[in-house]
Amino acid sequence: MINIGIIGGSGYTAGELIRILMFHPNAKLDFVYSTTNAGKSLSVAHHDLLGDIEMNFTDTVNPNVDVVFLCLGHGKSKTFLAENQFASPTKIIDLGNDFRLNKDETFEGKTFIYGLPELNKAAIKNANYIANPGCFATAIQLALLPLADAKLLKEEVHINATTGSTGAGVSPSETTHFSWRNNNMSHYKAFDHQHLGEISESLHQLQNDFTNELLFIPNRGNFPRGIFATLYTTCSESLKDIVAKYESFYKDQPFVTVTTTAINMKQVVQTNKCIISLEKKGNRILITSVIDNLVKGASGQAIQNMNLMFGLDESTGLHLKPSGF
Repeated sequence: MINIGIIGGSGYTAGELIRILMFHPNAKLDFVYSTTNAGKSLSVAHHDLLGDIEMNFTDTVNPNVDVVFLCLGHGKSKTFLAENQFASPTKIIDLGNDFRLNKDETFEGKTFIYGLPELNKAAIKNANYIANPGCFATAIQLALLPLADAKLLKEEVHINATTGSTGAGVSPSETTHFSWRNNNMSHYKAFDHQHLGEISESLHQLQNDFTNELLFIPNRGNFPRGIFATLYTTCSESLKDIVAKYESFYKDQPFVTVTTTAINMKQVVQTNKCIISLEKKGNRILITSVIDNLVKGASGQAIQNMNLMFGLDESTGLHLKPSGF
């Protein structure tokens, strides 16, 4: 059994980790750390766990767990690791953005591998420290990596993607308040979203001569979870040839499905799946990518990485079916 600790246990990503790990055949939850809820039942913060798990939050850490998931919010993981030491065999998976970029991958002698399994699977298998990708970054990278691998990204890429309110975290704000979000929509951080850096680095890993812009408009949706992303760029290849390249690139990736049919977000919500739809309009390729921002975009992908790090089949504990209605 893999002995597991979770740091920052009261947020959405931690709740999803607990939900999935409860039924993982090789996982044992050792502790869930939360200074604000220490001593209280997990179901106080995660109401969906009521009656399913008898465990309380704690404000102490077991430094000898096999793996620890950091769910602390962006910019807080470095501070926590500087103040709390884990045993040298303990593996660390950070769900924040502290270690995702190349310039930040090394910290106090630890080198973090960028944890997108469809790109870095071999390195993840041998890693002790993982920087879990961002949610928008996951949906967008999976949409573009086969084109980069085939050296077909020759022009700027236009991206429009909408995420659910859980993408903003559990702490309430003006733009997550029900009265504001319901029956509403808005964009934010147009052209300079923080996930663009990790997306660019991954594309350059496969196509180092790609220097054109990623023109990204992120949107806030009036739904709790999921990401619906549409992307287009110029491409002279036929649809048949493009589909063949995508299918070849993802042939050994259990969570990515390629299709030419219309897709919708409900096909992936509550799962670790990414579905990619391809269309050709004249000399432009239109790519639609859908994921659950809390599963494939966060906690499910973190567990996928854990499986790879411990020599398990990467889909272990992640056979999750969406609800289509």
